[in-house]
Amino acid sequence: MNLSNLIVEKKKLAYGIHMFWIENELVAKNAKAGQFVIFRAYENGERIPLTIAGIRNNTFRVIVKAVGKSTYELCRLKEGDKILDVVGPLGQPSEIKKYGNVLVIGGGVGIATIIPIVKELKNHGNSVDVILAARNKDYFVLEEEFTDVDNLYYVTDDGSKGMKGFAHEMMEKLLKEKKYDISWAIGPSLMMKACSEVATKYNLKVWVSLNAIMVDGTGMCGGCRVRIGNELKYTCVDGPEFDGRLVDWESFNTRLIQYREEEKLALEKYLEKVGEPTWL
Repeated sequence: MNLSNLIVEKKKLAYGIHMFWIENELVAKNAKAGQFVIFRAYENGERIPLTIAGIRNNTFRVIVKAVGKSTYELCRLKEGDKILDVVGPLGQPSEIKKYGNVLVIGGGVGIATIIPIVKELKNHGNSVDVILAARNKDYFVLEEEFTDVDNLYYVTDDGSKGMKGFAHEMMEKLLKEKKYDISWAIGPSLMMKACSEVATKYNLKVWVSLNAIMVDGTGMCGGCRVRIGNELKYTCVDGPEFDGRLVDWESFNTRLIQYREEEKLALEKYLEKVGEPTWL
């Protein structure tokens, strides 16, 4: 079994956003929609959880957004380089079955994340409407892979493509016009929170994928714990998808930014060392 972790293809999709196809037969043969892997780029590197955004032969795809030192280092790698460690597939797969009418929302890098989910929903005979949201028209990634959906809507912060506004506003607009049986909303935490609030208002189940801080990905460290309703769950083994209406968004977002100052200092030191990141 080929577990080379070789980067067989790398492509810049937008500023600071890169696509990687990684050779790893174990992940490629076993991954299901909604699952993730954890990368470690080098010996003393940070563990980086990344959602699997596609499978092709013996390779799998991830989309990386450079936001901190570790993701900057990852985006600096080239075709032909290898990832030191890849663990996965991890987490619970998306609950895909025949629902009827489904609304799927992808924001930012989350656009890539929803591709396997949308594909499986269509394979199960669902009618699928998709909302793609980004800050402006230059940040839509892999939009050409949504040709089989029933309806496709674009939303941008600045109105440069599609409706001017935010994902949850388009979501509410559609919910006023049409009945959906279930929904997914995957993207930045604040977007998922806002979509969950709309879903609550319309009594619609919404799956969100939580990008929690985690270390081992097996439930041992407890770093990714999150409160879902009255229960404490672990994103890595119980998720990463949860009903957004039940997520304690206040505590989740607080935990998400708890190391922001340390991350900022680490990135500043890294950039002082390597100079301006021309690869972004």
